[in-house]
Amino acid sequence: MKIFITGGTTGIGWSLAKEYLEDDHIVGICGRDLSRIETGALEKFKNLKTYKVDVTNREELIAAVDEFSEGSLDLMIASAGRSVGSKTKEPDFVASRDVININVLGVLNTFEAALKNMLPNKKGHLAAVASVAGMVGLPGASSYSASKAAVLKLCESYSMDLKSFNIDVTCIAPGFVDTPLTQKNDHGMPWLMSSEKAAKKIRKALDRKKVLFVFPWQMKTVMFILERLPRWMYRAFMQMPIANYSK
Repeated sequence: MKIFITGGTTGIGWSLAKEYLEDDHIVGICGRDLSRIETGALEKFKNLKTYKVDVTNREELIAAVDEFSEGSLDLMIASAGRSVGSKTKEPDFVASRDVININVLGVLNTFEAALKNMLPNKKGHLAAVASVAGMVGLPGASSYSASKAAVLKLCESYSMDLKSFNIDVTCIAPGFVDTPLTQKNDHGMPWLMSSEKAAKKIRKALDRKKVLFVFPWQMKTVMFILERLPRWMYRAFMQMPIANYSK
């Protein structure tokens, strides 16, 4: 298969890339800083192609995906994303715009680039890494929750719209995964999982063409309950002292 992964230089994206490369698939990855790629990776994986691309740059991303695909692409995984890190009550609008640009517009750009190569062939698979944070509005994480909620609903709509073109769509909503992004968090991270373990679970979900995959099961259960609480009850619960802010 030909697989392209945005945000593929570190974290979940890189762990997924290795999953597929080890089975001899052709994998293209992109990121803003290629120096972050694991040392020796280019020598070890002959089917790996790298592109220095910012997903918010639509033209740059489309050009990279076109060059990699050469008219044929089996799987696109939109893994590029960012979070705010510190949870604060006062919104950081500069950081929030960056979060929205990367997490939402970056996914749109990624899917557009992929579909340019998939639609003519009437086959392919789109996937995006969202988060359980998109299932509710988390205190101190307004832009992150909003961005991931957008990705969840975008994928849900596309899963229906693109069915007639024989294109599958999967949205991945992980809990806490140990990546350079989550390592910046200054709060507790229950059920933290390694990116390698997460990648194996995600690959199984992609193989099964699941429309939505939420994991781990403990976090899925908690978020399922919180999502379905009356909103006044949810807000009262989340504003109790257990909510952890840096200021």
